[in-house]
Amino acid sequence: MTDYPNLFSPLKIGPRTAKNRVWMTGHSTQLVKDHNFSDEHVHYYAERARGGVGVITMEAMAVHPTTQPYKGKIFAFQPAVVDNYRKLAAAVHEHGCLLLAQPWHRGRETNGTVNRLPVWAPSAVPCTVYREMPHVLTHEEIEEIVQGYVLSARYAAEGGLDGVEVHGLAHGYLLGQFLSPATNHRTDEYGGSFENRLRLILRIIRHTREEVGSDRIVGVRINGTDGGVPGGLTNADWTEIAKAIVDTGLVDYVSVSAGTYIERMNIYGATPQPAGFQLKDTANIKRALPPDIPVVAVGRLNTPELAEAVLARGDADMIGMTRTLIADPEWPIKAMRGETKRIRPCVGANHCLASIVNSPLACVHNPAVARETELGIGTLKKAEQSKRVVVVGGGPGGLRAALTAAQRGHSVTLFEQKNELGGQVALMAKSASYAEWQGITDWLISEIEDAQVEVKLGHRAEVEDLTGFDEVIIATGSTPLKHGWSSLRPASWGDGSIVPGVDQWNVYSINEVMSGKAEIGPNVFVFDDTGARQPVVVAEHLADLRHSVTIVTRLPQVAPDLEASRDLQATYRRIRNKGITFITDHELVRVFEDTVTLGDVWTGETTEYSDVDAVVLSTGNKAEDALFHALKGVVPVRAIGDAVSPRRVFNAIWEGELAGREV
Repeated sequence: MTDYPNLFSPLKIGPRTAKNRVWMTGHSTQLVKDHNFSDEHVHYYAERARGGVGVITMEAMAVHPTTQPYKGKIFAFQPAVVDNYRKLAAAVHEHGCLLLAQPWHRGRETNGTVNRLPVWAPSAVPCTVYREMPHVLTHEEIEEIVQGYVLSARYAAEGGLDGVEVHGLAHGYLLGQFLSPATNHRTDEYGGSFENRLRLILRIIRHTREEVGSDRIVGVRINGTDGGVPGGLTNADWTEIAKAIVDTGLVDYVSVSAGTYIERMNIYGATPQPAGFQLKDTANIKRALPPDIPVVAVGRLNTPELAEAVLARGDADMIGMTRTLIADPEWPIKAMRGETKRIRPCVGANHCLASIVNSPLACVHNPAVARETELGIGTLKKAEQSKRVVVVGGGPGGLRAALTAAQRGHSVTLFEQKNELGGQVALMAKSASYAEWQGITDWLISEIEDAQVEVKLGHRAEVEDLTGFDEVIIATGSTPLKHGWSSLRPASWGDGSIVPGVDQWNVYSINEVMSGKAEIGPNVFVFDDTGARQPVVVAEHLADLRHSVTIVTRLPQVAPDLEASRDLQATYRRIRNKGITFITDHELVRVFEDTVTLGDVWTGETTEYSDVDAVVLSTGNKAEDALFHALKGVVPVRAIGDAVSPRRVFNAIWEGELAGREV
């Protein structure tokens, strides 16, 4: 029995049957080796299949060498993928899960940096993100694309996969560029009328079906809307496209997403994008299609309750999720057992997207992602000898270390000098737009309660408190620097000096503001030298409290780190609509009462701003490592997270997990 009968009922998808309605949708992992799947892929997908997923669509795979935004792309058009498909299929099928390939081409939404080839597109319209002028596809090159899809389908069938999901229609990729009048300006048989713009897609679908036969699944990934792109495709347009595709009788399901690279948060919305933000458009398409064609819904459908409600209403037939299953591969099993409290929540931090810029996939608070053989399900072993372990610091790193150590059978005590757990995550979550981040520490707090960790709040641990323990883990975090210097002034960081005036009454750190310890007047300057998320968090928080806020940075752009998590555009739009203004390329020169002097980092020219009631500094943090150094040589001790070096939530949790396994 289950509280979610629709979610955990089987569903016929063409010639195959899914055991439940949970579908892991395609996403990049950066586990690729030599344009092929790796053993790490096998473990990654098997972990989700073991966790109860009904269907997995693997990551988007290139149908042609011209679609390589980065080196780690699988070439689905090469026969070398077949043997690895067989390994993947065997590992996933063992758990009753279906497995699909996802051939695709990015079109204009890439560049030639990696492959040194021109960007291919139906027309010479550059992408807003990559900005490289495309080469207009010739008829011969269109045939190369078609052949790439043909070979991709052929090798998927030979590799024993359950089917193929034709990608490239959604998210403004190549086939979507042919479909949209905004990006298809051709005058030949592939441009102009609806029938012409659809021609290439129908050819590819027909060839895909011919290659895989009638005993395997063929599906398509489409948009529900392009998201307000001028001249782009609306929900009504995509509904007509879906009907035309289904009318061919060649596809078994339709997976509906949204958005293009003009506004990428329509594709993978970060917090505070609401759960189910794509549902209305998906439901419209579902109701326009024959009832025997399953429709997959996506868009932050991250709780079993929401998933069940979507299915019960008939808005979709399958619940697609990616980030939710990255955060917790056992989401389906836990939901089915009624253990929803144990589900590690996806909080929409989009660290998964940021991670794949330079490394394999990672999650902000699931250390096992892409490390399944080392840290995944079943790898945590009981300690040979139970020890008395103490953790100092109740931020995310300390909580993770305490939990892992307790799960190994140690007796764990956690000291936290404040009266609440959560560290800087708890402060950040006081901003309405980032309240969801509280789920990181709420989950850890719930888990350490179940693991019977002894927690002592409001207690500043000293050396004498810790000498009786067998192992000590220092997770004391960091404190903000308030000298006011930008990193353009490295000598000033070591001479004990400060920017004139930053020691006066109206200059604060982000922590002081977010903890409610600052008395802030109407007009606020937030000075940032880090380019990170925290300055925009405090700025938005103050704007929500009706303050007039200006973000000042010595960088040419505010919060450039948000480019990696793909929510820079959405964040800018949100905070600019709240009246927050930007001053870039300037550093702090002086604060005198309510007058702030800024200096142009290129020319040295200074400008004074009067009637500034408060200045909030974000110039980095200092590791709180004094206790660690005092304990060295006294007891076995190790430091983690910001107590080693102030970095990110991910680093603290990662090091907490490793420390908990090592004690």
